[in-house]
Amino acid sequence: MKSPRSSVALRTLGALLFAAALCAPAQSMTIRELRAVQASDARHGESFVLYYLVGVMEGVVEAHAHDVRQGAKPRICLDGRRLEPRMAQGLYQGEMRRNVDVYEADMSAQLVIANALAAAYPC
Repeated sequence: MKSPRSSVALRTLGALLFAAALCAPAQSMTIRELRAVQASDARHGESFVLYYLVGVMEGVVEAHAHDVRQGAKPRICLDGRRLEPRMAQGLYQGEMRRNVDVYEADMSAQLVIANALAAAYPC
């Protein structure tokens, strides 16, 4: 049977770990990591990448909207147009093709999506 002290210590440790996880900055996958995920699973790798890119695209749009509300100059102007999940991979691949010499494997996939959106929907 656990003593009350060890139970309290475990709960406190769990709460501290949870708080630390919430405070840690989110890391975006690099281009190399995204390619590795795609290659690692022949059956589902493509789907994993697609879902990841959709999430990144939505995150970039929301972060941009937040920055604009805070007074930043807009870089992406959708002008009422909708972004569909099926567009994420095309935006990513198109940006990678257009700027093949710009992106290195250790750069963030989020950067590629952000630049693709800015190029496709300029202000």
